[in-house]
Amino acid sequence: MKIRTKGFSLIELMVTVAAVGILASVAIPAYQSSVAKGRRSDAEGALMGFANAMERHFSTNSSYLGAATAGADTGSPSVFSTQAPVDGANKSYNLTISAAAATTYTLRATPIAGGPQATDGMLELDSTGARRWDRSNNSAFGSDENCWEKSC
Repeated sequence: MKIRTKGFSLIELMVTVAAVGILASVAIPAYQSSVAKGRRSDAEGALMGFANAMERHFSTNSSYLGAATAGADTGSPSVFSTQAPVDGANKSYNLTISAAAATTYTLRATPIAGGPQATDGMLELDSTGARRWDRSNNSAFGSDENCWEKSC
C-alpha cells in the first residue's frame, strides 16, 4: 500500500512566492502612478473651478484684482478654496493666484511640501486658457511643458 502525503513541497511554495513577488513589483508602481495621476486630475479640475470663480469676480468688479485674501492681488484666493482637492481631507496641492492684473490672471496649483505629490511639479492656468505643468519639477516651465499632458 502506497501512502499519499498531502500538502505543498518547499519548491512549489517558493515558486508561488516568487510569482506573487513579480506580480507585486509590477502592480504596485502602476497603482501608485494611477493614484498620482488622479490627484493631478483633481488639481486640474480645481484650477478650472478656480478660473470660473475668477470670472465671477471679474463680472462683479470689472477686474481680476482683489481676488486674493484681504483684497490682495496675489496669494491665497478669497474667491475659491485654497487647496485641492476641494472636497475631502487629503489635500495634495495649494492653490494660489500667482499673478493678477485688471484684465489677466495666472493661477497655480503647487504640490504641498512633504505631501504625496511633492515631486510632481506645479500646474498653472492663465486667463487665456493656457495650461502649463512643470513635469521636470524644477520650478520653471520649459518649452515642452505647455500643457497638462505627459508630452505636448
